[in-house]
Parts: sequence; C-alpha cells; structure tokens
Amino acid sequence: MAADTLATPATPDPVALLDAALRTAIHRALGDDFADVDPVIRPSQNPEFGDFQANCAMALAKRLGDQPRALAERIIIAADLSAIAEAPEVAGPGFINISLRPEAIDGLLAAMDEPGLGVPPDPDQHPVVIDLCAVNVAKQMHVGHLRSTIIGDALARVMERRGRTVHRENHLGDWGLPIAMVLHELRAAGVDLQALRLEDLDAAYRDAQLSARSDEPGLAAARRLHAGPHRLAELQEQNDGARDAVDAAKATLVKLQQGDPELDRDWHRLIDCTLRSLYEALEILNVKLGPEHNRGESFYRDRLAGVIDAYAERGIAEEDDGALVVRFEDRERPLLIRKSDGGFLYATTDLAAVHFRAAELGADRIIYVVDARQRDHFRDVFDAVRRIGWDATADGATAELIHIPFGAVLGPDRKPLKTRSGENVTLRSLLVEACERGTAEVRRRATDPAAPTHGRSDDELAAIGRAVGIGAIKYADLSTDLVRDYLFDMDRMISFEGNTGPYLQYAHARICSMFSRAELASDDERLRAHSFAVHAPEEKQLALLLLRYGAVVRDVTRTLEPHRLCTYLYELADAFSAFYQKCPVLKAPEEQVRFARLRLADLTRRVIADGLDQLGIEAPPRM
Repeated sequence: MAADTLATPATPDPVALLDAALRTAIHRALGDDFADVDPVIRPSQNPEFGDFQANCAMALAKRLGDQPRALAERIIIAADLSAIAEAPEVAGPGFINISLRPEAIDGLLAAMDEPGLGVPPDPDQHPVVIDLCAVNVAKQMHVGHLRSTIIGDALARVMERRGRTVHRENHLGDWGLPIAMVLHELRAAGVDLQALRLEDLDAAYRDAQLSARSDEPGLAAARRLHAGPHRLAELQEQNDGARDAVDAAKATLVKLQQGDPELDRDWHRLIDCTLRSLYEALEILNVKLGPEHNRGESFYRDRLAGVIDAYAERGIAEEDDGALVVRFEDRERPLLIRKSDGGFLYATTDLAAVHFRAAELGADRIIYVVDARQRDHFRDVFDAVRRIGWDATADGATAELIHIPFGAVLGPDRKPLKTRSGENVTLRSLLVEACERGTAEVRRRATDPAAPTHGRSDDELAAIGRAVGIGAIKYADLSTDLVRDYLFDMDRMISFEGNTGPYLQYAHARICSMFSRAELASDDERLRAHSFAVHAPEEKQLALLLLRYGAVVRDVTRTLEPHRLCTYLYELADAFSAFYQKCPVLKAPEEQVRFARLRLADLTRRVIADGLDQLGIEAPPRM
C-alpha cells in the first residue's frame, strides 16, 4: 500500500486543527463579537463519547441568554470538520463530542513522523537567559545545586528544542568579602595553591567563617551579668580576633580590586579548583554547562558603581543612615543596594545582571532557578528593575523576569537531606551512590540469559548503570511540582516499574529490542513504504497520545513546568505497554499490519528518546 497519501495537514496536533475550525464556526454562527472565543477543547474522558469534547456552549449560552444545546447545534452546523472528524454530536447540557476519522489519524501521524516530531518552533526568537547552578567558589556542591542545575538545564533544553537561543548563566559566587576571607586564610596558612584541592578550599572556608565570627551581644550580656574575668577575656579575645580577621580580609579584597598580580593569580587558582570539581559533576549529570557559561559576580564588579549612580540620579533610591535603599509602596522592607560603608551587595550585582541580560544579550525571558527561600529577594530586585526600566531589550521588547523557586530535598526523616553526622550531603556523594545503585541493578538484570544486556562487558553495563542511576535522580526531581519538597528515596527512584526514570528508559530499550529482533533499523525504507493504519482501541489511544507531543513541549516552554513533560512520557510509556500487550507486532498476521505497528512503535521510541533528552536523561538502547 502506498504510504501517507492524504494531504499533509498544517499541524499534526488535532486539538490545534479542531480549535481553528471551531473558532471559525463560532464566529460564523454568532458574529464579529465572538471572533476569538475559545472553544475549550479537551480530550474526552470516555472514548464512548468521542475523542475530544468542546465545552464552550455553556459559557456562551450564559452570555447570550440562550439554551446551551441549541447554541451547540448552531456551532456544529456552522463548523466544517469533514477533513479531520466525523459529524460532531451534541450531548448532555451542551457538550460537543468529536470523533476523529481513522484516516485523519493516520495522516496526522504521518505528518508528525518527521525529524521535528510535530514540535512547533517558537515564534519569539529573542534569546532566553536561564540563571542556574550558581555555585560558590571554595564550597562543595550540595543537593541544592543539584536541583538548580537539573531544573535549569531541562528548561534550557526544552526551549532550545523549539529553536530559541538560550544563554545558560552560571552566576558564580566568585567575588566579594567571603572569597577574600578564604584567600587570606589559605595564604596565611601557607597552603600550596598550585596543588589546591577542593577539600582544602572547603576547610579554609569553614576556618575563615569561624575566625570572623564575633559575639558582641554575648560580651555585652557577660558584662551586664558581671561574668568572671576569664569569661570576659575569652569573649573579648574572640571579638578582637574576629575584627582582625575581617580587617585582614577587607585589606585582601582591596588589593584584589586594585589588581595585585599575585592575589589575582591565587584568586584564579581558587576558581579553577572549584570549577574542576563542578565540571566533573556536570559530566556525570549530562548537563550542558561549560566554561563559556560562567559569568560570575566578578564579571559585574565594574558595573556596580554605575548601578548606584543610576538609581540615585533618578531619585529611585534614597539614603538611609548612610546606606542606599529602594523603597516600595506595598511592603515595609526596602531593597538595600549599597551599605553605609560604601560596599555593594548581592542585590546590586543582580540589578547589574538583569540590565546586562536584557539590554546587551537581548533576552526577553530572564529566568532564575533558585530555591524558594529567595522569593522575597527576587520580588524586590524585579520590582526595582521595572522601576528604572531595565527590563527592556535593545529592540524595545519588555523582558519577562521570572523566579522559579524550588523546594528542598528531604531524607527518610522528612527533613532536609543530611548525612548521618548531620552535615549537608555533597553532590559528589549523591552521584556516586546513584551510579553504583544503577549499575548494581543493571548487572543483576543482566544475569538473566534472556536479557538484552546478558553477556555485555562490564564497561558497557557500567555505562548503562550510570545512565539509569543519573536518570533516576533527574526524573525524580523533575517529575514533581518544583516548588514542593520531595523525598529522596533511592529504592523507589531506581525501580524499573512505576513512574520513574528507569521505567521510561526501559520502555525505550524494549522498542529498540523489538527492532533488533526484527532485524530492522528505524530508517529502513520498508517502514516508510507502509502507511500508518490505526484500528484497535490500544492503537488509537497510543496514536492520540503521540499527537499531543508538540503541544506538551509548547506547554512546558509556556509554564516552565517540566513535570508536565514527565507526566506525558509516563502516560505514553503506559499506553505503549497496553498496545504491546494487546496488538501483536512482530507476529502480526499481515505484512501491512506488522509494518504499520512497527512504524507506530518507532514513532513512540523516538518521542520517548526526544522527551528524555529534553529532561537531560539518556535513553540506552539496551537495558
């Protein structure tokens, strides 16, 4: 049979086609005042009542003072759905039930069965900026960095999938007094900075924080309570030492700001040491973030005085006890942008960064993937940016400023994940555990002589295990509503059953195995020589889910909620499982049926692989 002889539709998305046709029908039936009414099309909850349902008649009836059923009849009389659907029917209080024609479904699948898989390009071609990862120099990465990095990378991938240019911005904490404190601590301790390790940096950071910790309230209380001379001397010594440590760090920072060549060299060694550890983790995580994406606090240091001048000259900021603040009418807290001693703050850097990202990079969406505790900070920064008009691109577009807050990763005790000793869990330890658990599960399954991985080398099993372990962690993170805390349960995450990353990876591998048994490649000309032919209910359910793919990807770029893609992929894998159980593929009695089902399976495989890739999850061909 010749393949795909129907005319190619404008889009493979049936909802988009039905939406356009019914909007035209409503306009035709009701006049110009109703030219852009939403038909409110939803997938039918019960296949007995059709594939889709338009629910607009009830709301329109209230507006017109008409009967919903009568109004629905007027709409379907004016509608021309013959190219895609059977004659629609009115049901209940005024629902319009729509069933797609089988040959239309086949044609839509054929239109989708292209490299783009029906994903529409984004009409907005301004760049997007996503601020993610944001590690601090001289500190170990922890689970908070895991969430920021995974979420930000997934959103970047989805937007790139639709053709947007995405600037991933790793806003390194590489400047200011905390870094100067670490630098001074290392140099004072005589640490060989050419052989610097992250453990040295971590220890120096803790020691520097400890040495700068004063207790002025404690000293005042001790004096008031007439504490003994030993206690008073102890507290005085602590405070004097802290003052000396801060003064030494400030002196180091001043010399660094002035370009002292030796300090600048050592400062870069701190950064290089931190980034080596970061890139090792990113490689394991399969995250697209490299040196070209690093634009830390130091990048903006020469712009901060200009930020202060701009806000002061335009009267947006005012002095308060020597400090400079921006006030807001709807909240008591001001935004502090310069300290009383003339020092700058995180907010000052953030204002400079937004201005740069909109005006110079031209981004009309500037997205910050930062934990929920920073919600108030970003609200203040964004409002301050809008006050001065720095949310405008060079071509006059208004940039959308978005903070994506995320919740904490919880341990078995439902408290923020910690080690047994009570310390923060490092990212490295988490990734090592995930890879080990994934590899152990893959090796266990490979002992089955019937498994596709049986007899594979240890290196190949380890590579698959790493993909499974990392995929499990990523999917567990991305499949939840981002703002919610989630329970870190490796046993559940690594399972090949249920709503998990390995379950989706296994669905992909199972289809690959089917093609291997058929000795057929997905680009084999014999596939394209046969049309799609959807008949069985399980085939139709799978087909309708496949046709939703482009809309789901578009929806994720709009809502910035990757769990929508996760939910879709899980439903698709479940639908494929039902299809696989009920519809023989390789043992189909007729060649046309066999190849039509193989083609449907191949399209499913490609969508699962493409969707997982947007989540940053590998799809191994064997598991």
